[in-house]
Amino acid sequence: MLKISEFQSKDIITIHDGKKLGTALDLEIDTATGKVLSLIVTGSGKIAGLFNKEEQLIIPWSQIIKIGTDVILVNPGTSINPFKIDPGE
Repeated sequence: MLKISEFQSKDIITIHDGKKLGTALDLEIDTATGKVLSLIVTGSGKIAGLFNKEEQLIIPWSQIIKIGTDVILVNPGTSINPFKIDPGE
């Protein structure tokens, strides 16, 4: 079992090239079914300025390969832009 607080400190790494995408921030959950839909990740190494927000990656749960002790491994697939970018609200 994994607590949300433990989940949020994990780095997100791609399985193909070991690239760090960022850090786990939140989960998107379907409230009707209770199913996890996606993982929301803070952008890697980007610091939000005073008047702008940090970009977030939204990774479909189907692309999560393994949740480890310190990292979450993801498979971005073969598409050029595998993750939707949300500039925040």
